[in-house]
Amino acid sequence: MTDWRAVAWGAVVFLVVAAFGTAIPVVGQIGAGLLGGVVAGYLAGGGLGGGAWHGLLAGSVTGVTYALLFALLGGVFGLLGGGPLGGILGGAGVFVLGIVLTAVFALESAAAGAVGALLTGK
Repeated sequence: MTDWRAVAWGAVVFLVVAAFGTAIPVVGQIGAGLLGGVVAGYLAGGGLGGGAWHGLLAGSVTGVTYALLFALLGGVFGLLGGGPLGGILGGAGVFVLGIVLTAVFALESAAAGAVGALLTGK
């Protein structure tokens, strides 16, 4: 059974740390994914599989949130610079890249979630 509270806390930690992690472009985002996954796995417990599952969900929720937010921004800037076609292409291009990044966020958070579940000792 999925503990959505653990997933939500992991996603919130991921989002907050990633927002501050933009000062250190690559390390900040990777650290945010790892920390968010550990929080989700720790709160959920349930062994390696449960922790990995909850970390995966936390990373996925965060990745989709980022993809939608930045696709909207890409669409708005594309609309301003290139008209309706620019808006569609700008938003769609950013969204596709965001989905790829979602997969990366999910995988790293799953690994970190397994570690977090180990830290609980349950």
